[in-house]
Amino acid sequence: MSTTGTREQQAGTVPLRGTPASAGAAVGPVVRVPEPLGEPPAGPAVPAERREDEAARIAPAAAAVGARLMALGGRPGLAPDVANVLFATSMMAEDPALLDAATAQVREHGTPPARAVYEAAAGFVAALQAAGGYMAERAGDVVDVRDRVVAELLGVPAPGVPLLEGPSVLVARDLAPADTATLEPGTALALVTEEGGPTSHTAILARSLGVPAVVGCRGAAGLAEGELVRVDGAAGTVEPVDAGTAVGADRAASGPTTVGGPVTTTDGHRVAIVANIAEAGDAERAAGVGAEGVGLLRTELTFLSAATEPAPAAQRAGYAATMAPLRGRPVTARTLDAGADKPVPFLHMAPEPNPALGVRGQRVFDQGTADHDGVLDRQLAALVGGAADAGVRLKVMAPMIATAGEAARFVARARAAGADEVGVMIEVPAAVLGARELLAEVDFVSVGTNDLTQYLFAADRQSGALAGLNDPWQPALLRLLDQLCREAALSATPVGVCGEAAADPDLAVVLVGLGVTSLSASPAALPAVAARIAALDLEACRRAAGAALAAPDAAAARAAARGVG
Repeated sequence: MSTTGTREQQAGTVPLRGTPASAGAAVGPVVRVPEPLGEPPAGPAVPAERREDEAARIAPAAAAVGARLMALGGRPGLAPDVANVLFATSMMAEDPALLDAATAQVREHGTPPARAVYEAAAGFVAALQAAGGYMAERAGDVVDVRDRVVAELLGVPAPGVPLLEGPSVLVARDLAPADTATLEPGTALALVTEEGGPTSHTAILARSLGVPAVVGCRGAAGLAEGELVRVDGAAGTVEPVDAGTAVGADRAASGPTTVGGPVTTTDGHRVAIVANIAEAGDAERAAGVGAEGVGLLRTELTFLSAATEPAPAAQRAGYAATMAPLRGRPVTARTLDAGADKPVPFLHMAPEPNPALGVRGQRVFDQGTADHDGVLDRQLAALVGGAADAGVRLKVMAPMIATAGEAARFVARARAAGADEVGVMIEVPAAVLGARELLAEVDFVSVGTNDLTQYLFAADRQSGALAGLNDPWQPALLRLLDQLCREAALSATPVGVCGEAAADPDLAVVLVGLGVTSLSASPAALPAVAARIAALDLEACRRAAGAALAAPDAAAARAAARGVG
């Protein structure tokens, strides 16, 4: 940013605007996250007598990178979606095809090891980009792994977030999951990225940490290192402030810290406020903020890092430990959501041209082998047993359900395993269009707004360029949810939302107005959601929903709903 531009911003005339990603506000000095490493040297060539030794350095370097990523993914309390990607990326670091290509470069041409990895990765990146769609979006993961292995070989620090010496506002082009895995609230006051959308890894982690965030913020690259800025995660604005402004979280923007008991609107309409969790630490935080239970227990973390299927007894014990902090409360567990960006090694799933639209979620067990079927049945039995051990009321649901037939098959298997309350995830638009038949098969449904949005708009939710389409305020998405809730009302079927949309207090009001009966989000987001619902009557929620449904675009929907009080 030019000096003139900075002065204009300091005068308050040119605030930067992006997509609101995590509510709250904070003031702090900018710390810029460095861009990835540049190209490593192409020469001099490795002498013939040293090529074997130099080639042999590549695999250990990749293994070290993979181990670090795996360790980051296994940290207690890490945002589950970020952990999933870290596990997947750790396996990418040791991809035999990539390592073989790099090693061959050293042996055959004397290419220095770091350069060999760089050039080998370039071939994979080009192939992914040429494939387009979902595969093209994975090219960035290869680049992240490449830079980490190159740094290991060169003996320089890996790319990523620098050491924060004090409370700071992190500004970056984008943040990889490995970049964000070590952030701590209080030191990382807020996050601002030029790319990404409201369901990106950065946004999800920020909400989990309770850190304000603005993503897709064009012009953020012009913010100077050390410049004092105020980030408003609810409004989606970033603006410089006077040097004398106090650094820290904006207490005026901070809300309640607990849910405060069963939540109702001012006229007594009941809304369940529940949490998204993946492990015992999450459950403890959920209990600590007063969550009424769990609306989404992600179960795939146990499987993503396993070379073989975890033993049923180990699964049962793990689920019991995870659920134990919430004894006496309802826990809704999603069965294994494998495939796409969540590869499970022991399932030996065949490569697909477009995994996001392929055999993933429940389809793995409907379309897979008999061995795959056994995995689901053993997981269901472990969940039922673990819930009994923990003293919670278990509800189970399947991901990636598109038809009533798929729902019926899952319900039968879940009941055979001893589950009493069985539902499905609504993530595919066809499930809404066929809701009347599907709802007749289940006890409840839960909407995964992240996937439902990306499938509705044919827009990868990890694509920064498509962040606007993946905004959960899009009227087309809200109209789809309205249709689902109207059908559910006819059969008195409960409808929950467990996607990141439920973490936005203003959007939560709209969801209640549409007829959603439970809202599930990261524990840190729940108190603000509960307070917003408790401050309005049901008719106000319905007016907000009506205003959003009638809006022409996401920005107008957000503004219209906020105008109803």
